[in-house]
Amino acid sequence: MAPIEGIFTPTLVPLDERGEIQEAELRRFISWLIDKGVHGLYPNGSTGEFTRFTVEERRRIMKIVVSETRGRVPILAGAAEANVKETLAACEAYAEMGCRAVAIVSPIYYRLSPDSTYAYFAEIARNTPIDLTLYNIPLFATPIDVNTITRLAMDFPRVIGIKDSSGDVAQMVRMIAAIRPSRPDFVFLTGWDCVLVPMLLAGANGGTNASSNAVPEVTRRLYELCRAGKWEEASVWQQRVLELFDAMLQVFEFPDGFRAGAETRGFNFGQPRIPQTADQKQNRIKLANMVRCLISDFELIDKPASCPVRPAMSVWPRQTNTNTDAIDVDPKVLVDRIMIELSKRGVV
Repeated sequence: MAPIEGIFTPTLVPLDERGEIQEAELRRFISWLIDKGVHGLYPNGSTGEFTRFTVEERRRIMKIVVSETRGRVPILAGAAEANVKETLAACEAYAEMGCRAVAIVSPIYYRLSPDSTYAYFAEIARNTPIDLTLYNIPLFATPIDVNTITRLAMDFPRVIGIKDSSGDVAQMVRMIAAIRPSRPDFVFLTGWDCVLVPMLLAGANGGTNASSNAVPEVTRRLYELCRAGKWEEASVWQQRVLELFDAMLQVFEFPDGFRAGAETRGFNFGQPRIPQTADQKQNRIKLANMVRCLISDFELIDKPASCPVRPAMSVWPRQTNTNTDAIDVDPKVLVDRIMIELSKRGVV
């Protein structure tokens, strides 16, 4: 089976002026992401606004993505539904479509105990026809603690990994220490872009990163630098990705900032599903220009005239830096340096 590792894009969905799915633009966007080097796709996730689509629309989105992907990269399908019955129906549908695995969020709205959370996932794991990854996103759903994750990993071979969007590096370290010795095949993905490098350093297999909708070349470069052991160079890129991520996340209604970022690459994402005021629509124009300036720093698009002058970061290695040997950097020193910077920014 195709490995679940590297950068998986939690794919945005282009909409027209009536808020309907633009199939042609979605297909164009999917092929562009693959051509730019993402390792896999993650439709119907939080960035894909799954809660704002109907069940039928979620199935349609998945069919379009599977059809356009044509097996070129693995697909981790978002199968988060309101209850076990509907979640299993989604698992069956996505298994029939040929997806590699599904991602299932912990129960939402009602906060459950660890035992109830275990029982919820256990019922799905016993009956799913497709491999599943747990999806831990404490901001929106019941947190999944390390003990519960470990129990599920040990009890059910169908539970093959976790997508953790907590941004908690210490939790990732604890999970890997608890699970990997007995389940070396278990996959650990981070869904929090601003700690991608620390998570990879801790032993994660990759990430589902919203920023890859706008700068897939950059997120892939970050992953490759880490895999090559070039931690110092990766830390520099991580700080610039953090700046872009914060701009797309914090000053827009999520995930509209990432839609604005993807639009700088030549796509029409239309109007968001959530209604906006006239002031919000006007402010979006100004905010989108700020995002364009940040993306232009990576030399991926032309820099607008109104942007402040900052050093650019070419996505591709410069000819003078052809040595592929790992840079000799103390990993602990690097992690400490990154965590101090993230703490200053209030991220961790």
